[in-house]
Amino acid sequence: MKIALIGYGKMGKAIEEIALQKGHEIVLKISIDNTDEFIDAAIQKADAAIEFTGPDSAADNIRKCANAGVPCVSGSTGWLAKWNEITDLVKEKNGAFLYGSNFSIGVNLFFELNKYLAKLMKPYSEYDVSLEEIHHTQKKDAPSGTAITLAEQVLQEIKRKKNWVNAPSNDKENLVILSKRIDPAPGTHIVKYSSEIDDIEIMHTAHSRKGFAVGALLAAEFIKGKKGIFTMQDVLFG
Repeated sequence: MKIALIGYGKMGKAIEEIALQKGHEIVLKISIDNTDEFIDAAIQKADAAIEFTGPDSAADNIRKCANAGVPCVSGSTGWLAKWNEITDLVKEKNGAFLYGSNFSIGVNLFFELNKYLAKLMKPYSEYDVSLEEIHHTQKKDAPSGTAITLAEQVLQEIKRKKNWVNAPSNDKENLVILSKRIDPAPGTHIVKYSSEIDDIEIMHTAHSRKGFAVGALLAAEFIKGKKGIFTMQDVLFG
């Protein structure tokens, strides 16, 4: 298939390497240095676009793809305040869009494990739950999109927690997410249930960007020719 890479940083280059190995063609590469080339005629050469940029540009990039009629896969985080606006536009254009806070197959399995553990822990109020995420110092947003997804899954089940906060808190109704920025960490996420008697902890640690790149490419292969709004759950679990 023909792929447009919107964002040609470390992730874009990792995706390109795997895509070429699988016989795909990269027909457009957009970085901060050539945004003038991000026009309908260029993007429409692609069967799908994969967008990995930043919180300030992601929504505009996805909007451009929707207006050009090209399915878009986005792994950018920090832009979800515009979620309804973007998904309404995709539906209006009868397009296709897939967002993932994390494209790693392992992380998406971890999401399922997190939901199941939260459901098991729901009756046991003696356990307090908290999250920790560790990323490299170049990551622009905190908490990570993956940590927010994990937190929202916990809040769905653990009703004694009312909202998440990205700072230490003594308020038992707050679900604390601690964010650490340490090089060269690609990404670690920990969900911990603590009581006076014991702790229960689940953790996912990425060893490289390859897992994210493989998953993003899998998502692009999935979305080609489709219409609608999708997630990695659709890709992996139908």
